[in-house]
Amino acid sequence: MTHTEPQAHRDAQQSAQAQHSRAAAEHEIPEAMRRDVGLLGGLLGQVLTEYGNAKEDSAGLYEDVEKLRALTIAAIEDPSEETLASAEALVESFTAERAKEVARAFTCYFLLANLAEEQHRVRTLRSRDGELPLQQQQPSDSVAAAFQHLADEVGEGEAERRLKELRFHPVLTAHPTEARRNAITASVRRIGTLLDERDDPRIGATSLARNTRDLLEEIDNMWRTAQLRVSNPSPLDEVRTALGVFDASFSSVFTQAYRRMDDWLQGERAGATAPKAPAFIRLGSWIAGDRDGNPNVTATITRKAVAQAADRVLTDLERRARAVGLSLTLDERYTPPTSKLNGLWNQLKQLSEELTTTAAEHSPGEPHRQVLLAIAGRIEATRERNADLAYGVPQELVEDLKTVQSSLASAGAPRAAYGDLQELIWQVETFGFHLAELEVRQHSAVHSQTLQWLKDPASVEKMAVPGEEVLETIRAIASVQQRYGVDACRRYIVSFTQSAENLADVYQLAEAALDGPENAPVLDVIPLFETYEDLQNAPRILEEALRTPQLQARLEQTGRRMEVMLGYSDSSKDVGPVAATLALYEAQEKIAAWALENDITLTQFHGRGGALGRGGGPANRAILAQPPHSVDLRFKVTEQGEVISARYGNPEIALRHIEQVAAATLMASAPSVERRNAEAAQRFAELAAALDSASRERFHALVKAEGFAPWFAQVTPQDEIGLLAIGSRPAKRGLSVESLEDLRAIPWNFAWSQARINLTGWYGLGTALESVNNLDLLRQAYAEWPLFRALIDNIEMSLAKTDRRIARRYLALGDRDELAEAVLQELDLTERWVLAITGQDRLLQDHRVLGRAVQLRNPYVDALSLLQLRALKKLRAGTLSDEEITDPRNLLLITLKGVAAGLQNTG
Repeated sequence: MTHTEPQAHRDAQQSAQAQHSRAAAEHEIPEAMRRDVGLLGGLLGQVLTEYGNAKEDSAGLYEDVEKLRALTIAAIEDPSEETLASAEALVESFTAERAKEVARAFTCYFLLANLAEEQHRVRTLRSRDGELPLQQQQPSDSVAAAFQHLADEVGEGEAERRLKELRFHPVLTAHPTEARRNAITASVRRIGTLLDERDDPRIGATSLARNTRDLLEEIDNMWRTAQLRVSNPSPLDEVRTALGVFDASFSSVFTQAYRRMDDWLQGERAGATAPKAPAFIRLGSWIAGDRDGNPNVTATITRKAVAQAADRVLTDLERRARAVGLSLTLDERYTPPTSKLNGLWNQLKQLSEELTTTAAEHSPGEPHRQVLLAIAGRIEATRERNADLAYGVPQELVEDLKTVQSSLASAGAPRAAYGDLQELIWQVETFGFHLAELEVRQHSAVHSQTLQWLKDPASVEKMAVPGEEVLETIRAIASVQQRYGVDACRRYIVSFTQSAENLADVYQLAEAALDGPENAPVLDVIPLFETYEDLQNAPRILEEALRTPQLQARLEQTGRRMEVMLGYSDSSKDVGPVAATLALYEAQEKIAAWALENDITLTQFHGRGGALGRGGGPANRAILAQPPHSVDLRFKVTEQGEVISARYGNPEIALRHIEQVAAATLMASAPSVERRNAEAAQRFAELAAALDSASRERFHALVKAEGFAPWFAQVTPQDEIGLLAIGSRPAKRGLSVESLEDLRAIPWNFAWSQARINLTGWYGLGTALESVNNLDLLRQAYAEWPLFRALIDNIEMSLAKTDRRIARRYLALGDRDELAEAVLQELDLTERWVLAITGQDRLLQDHRVLGRAVQLRNPYVDALSLLQLRALKKLRAGTLSDEEITDPRNLLLITLKGVAAGLQNTG
């Protein structure tokens, strides 16, 4: 499979595959989705036409967009170079303003196409929900199916015990990977709501006409909204964005997930008996807490972020408690209170006569309503910091609510007890008074430097972070815990942990910041192992850390619970995607074994990103491929940028994602799954070693070549990504990129995806597979080894989003033909082996939905890529004045957003 094919033959073969794939995709597209894409595309065309007619200098805009669209589609179908060259010529003929307008038009199209696809996913979920009775609606990846599978293996009682231990812990991060402005996102959501209205079978002609007018207005507004932010968002802007997701999704979807799980598990008894479904989700956040490399995150910002989140969740809890209270119009003659409820009422009267008098006047003879309205008043007092009436910790509120619940159940009103009131209890258990636990992260070198500064200020010439700011961060954690409870902020992550001393440093700083250990905040110091070398050293470092007195004390307090974080980004940047995947598996396996040996209940925290080079791909499939005991009913993972929007922006899609992750987390503990993964890892150990060695060697040959980093910056828009105002965090660690160590993982992935190469998702695999050169063995591994199957499937998706002809044009921007040829040869080799292993004629042939979406999008992404190449050529020429550079730079920034929307992938 290593024979060298003439370039023309390779291009012709790729074009033939693309033509066949596109034709198949067009044939397979569901009628409802075709209708939505046609509707939104047509309305956008109308907006562009009206805009062009109204502005003299924009005349013919729609026609130019259509010309470019037709040429890029033709270029997919025509294997010759002439058609793509014609599209390039058209792009070059545009004026600077017209080029930006066309780029904006294609970007708007992708935002609308994404919406149509999302709506079809929702439509599909709804149709499945309505086809069968509830107990027959359990898909194979549902929690109910996982529970039944587990019960069959370990027994009903043990399965129920494990269900109670289930924990899904998504952690929102401020990593800058969401390329859209908030204003654009809001506009897209409004359009989505209008599109959803059209699926209502009751909609009439008049309402449909109004809906169309509203869609036109919204699309026109979106078109006229600037796609580029004027300035970078601040950390508090990022906090407000996250709070918007809470309002739109988290606040309702999490309890819906619990309710749906309970409905599946209990059938007709659900809602009339104590739930089996636990509140298994805990939300975390790095936003305004992650200060590693972000000087904009200060102690003051951290305090403000927690305060804003607490205000939002307490407002929501107060509103919900009041609504539930108002609905409990149960007369004491028919639903008598228990003595415990009467006791709670007397306690509330002692706290506030005014509050209870008001509640009693509004609800005479309705004791449950009176108590719950008084509880709502206490929640309001908690938000307003009324110390006399406020709840101290969330558990106090939970106990009061359960007192009401128990009284209702005892009085023969179980539906009132386990209906809306139960959802309120779930809400408090999930969000507490802080909404999302804020996690602090800082680089290990900052801690050691600060300790040196404390010992001898004169010995430190230049500090990465002012020492007083490091200490003030610890003080901020202490004040947050005092105000909102320990769970509001207790996790402190040490990035680039390379020794046990790096963890001990944090405890020393905490004692120094607050004058002794007795005043220090409660801290769970979490090591983050990021590089390939650190992952290999993790078990040794953890063993040494166990001897730290502060860690020993904390383990005693928590019942020997501990977290370890694994970084996907830097390990992939160190050794490539294949070796990093294998190294992460091995690290998890060894860390899990270490935890078992030391009687530690371990949570492995996965620092996965959206891109495949950062651990991207379906989360549920990744969970089921992990080593035995590495999950153990707990899955904690970072969620960032476009991933947050894609997974949680639409409530129905969010619900499905949560169900899949919860089911996989539960299923991963099944003895059959653990046995399968362990046996497969052992059976294919030699294959893993061969893949690791060959892929790493191939990857290093490229990235460690002399001058690679400047070449990479030349052939991709890496430098310009730093100009996108998409996050408060700098894109690189220094002023220039002379080596990969200077570059953060997000722009490393982002840049390669923009260049239509996606190198970080696949490079080195082709050579590794070629070195094995045993197709039967590789097909056996694909069938029997879940980790290998997930790797191949993820890389297949990454390859499907590449385009060889477009990629070759980006690579031509550099002056290193040997590096460009290495990339293209590895691309061809990897694709051939992936197709051979999967037994397909074309990429994603067996993944109809995903393949359809990718194949239909590619020609439109090509149009934006050609516009981006036009800008890059001008910028790379180095002949533009400061004034002349503005137009191509703005064009490039617009296309960065457009390509990200088209590929649905940034960092």
